[in-house]
Amino acid sequence: MTELIPVAACFLIAFGIGSNDTSNALGICIGCGVIKLRRALIVFGCFVLIGILLQGQRVMDTVGKDLVAVNLPILSISLSVAALLIIVSNWKRLPLSTHQVIIGSLIGSAVASGAAVNFTAMIEIVVSWIVSPVVAFFTSLLLYKAMEKTISKLSLFRIEKILRTLLLFSGILIAYNTGANELATILGPVIHSGLIEQLRASLVGSLFVFLGAVILSHRVIETIGKGITTLDPYSGFAAQFGAGMCVLFFTSLGMPISTTYCIIGSISGVGMSKGMETVKFGLIRKIMANWVIAPSLAFLISFLIMRMVS
Repeated sequence: MTELIPVAACFLIAFGIGSNDTSNALGICIGCGVIKLRRALIVFGCFVLIGILLQGQRVMDTVGKDLVAVNLPILSISLSVAALLIIVSNWKRLPLSTHQVIIGSLIGSAVASGAAVNFTAMIEIVVSWIVSPVVAFFTSLLLYKAMEKTISKLSLFRIEKILRTLLLFSGILIAYNTGANELATILGPVIHSGLIEQLRASLVGSLFVFLGAVILSHRVIETIGKGITTLDPYSGFAAQFGAGMCVLFFTSLGMPISTTYCIIGSISGVGMSKGMETVKFGLIRKIMANWVIAPSLAFLISFLIMRMVS
């Protein structure tokens, strides 16, 4: 019966991914007024499933077997703590990196119980967290500048038509990455511990992501799509596609990076190209503080609970 605890927590986190990370795929489109949420949710759910089935294996291996020697107590405590923090953060309308709280919780539980931790893998993951939003920042900035010299020379009608198509494509790319990277991160530990078969976990996990998107995603979409800087379809595509390419690159390396990190880095990059005054640095500082506090809190809570249980 206790085997159900980490599995249930895992799918609860998948629900949280849907409520939080739909904003990464759709927030910019909604902020630009190009794509309606209801029409996009089904497409989002389908490509999350495609992403986890086609390219989720490498990230699953990194988190599920390369980082920490997992067992049932570690999984039960770490995934339960991570689920709680993710749901609370979503309710507070703050974008949160699912990877950070999961990995922080796993390491906290493992250290407290004396289980083996691969600190080399941990350092590689942390470095990827730092580097990826910077890469997304410059990718979107360069893409925006390139678009200014190419697409901007076309007629307004053609520009609008092209950008609507490109925004939809970039949203699909982010949805694919959500499955291949975000969902793979939470499924990796329970799959590699033998608690659930991989195909079943992928199908059920994708379903919970979709349910989270339908029920709660509109709360964080307001922050991502409209809260950091003013976006139009032109700058929105540069931000979204730049982030999508960045996440896809790190996914191919098996690194569990944050789509949220990359999206916010990309939006900031596009905002900078319009002028420093267009970027709401107060909100960015608040989000960055949350990025530091969340994994630290996840580590501490999981560590303490594991100590008490032990």
